[in-house]
Amino acid sequence: MVSLECRNKRPRIVVVGIGNLLLKDEGIGVHVARALQEMDMAETVDLQIVDGGTSPDALLSPERIDKLIIVDAARGSCGPGTVYRLQPEDIPQENIGVNSLHQVNLSQSLRILDHLGLKPKDIVIFGVEPKEIDWGLEPSVELIQKIPEVVKLVLEEVKKC
Repeated sequence: MVSLECRNKRPRIVVVGIGNLLLKDEGIGVHVARALQEMDMAETVDLQIVDGGTSPDALLSPERIDKLIIVDAARGSCGPGTVYRLQPEDIPQENIGVNSLHQVNLSQSLRILDHLGLKPKDIVIFGVEPKEIDWGLEPSVELIQKIPEVVKLVLEEVKKC
């Protein structure tokens, strides 16, 4: 039997766009987050969209998160603009020495959440294959054209809750 309180509780979903806007395609996650922020979203879920930039602590939240959706650049074996749907276990576990929070990578941030008992029950990562990671404020044409597709994929994940 489900209580009324549980049925009326809206799932809390957080979308975090990660990347460095100064390095062209590296900033794809932030560009997607900004596109989502400009949309008028229905109030059917508790949705928060975060411009995570290069701050790993953007993933850390003291509040309950039911679903975490992360968008970032990801190198794979396919061509520029390829969108990968990943789970946390697909991210390489790099154990690098860390001297500050600015050196914490995605896999380490997710492990921190787990150790703190704050890991969301559902995590989806959308990685977009970059073409150019070099100085510049605009992503490559290939990635600019992929932003609407990635936005659509994120919204489909949101609807699954």
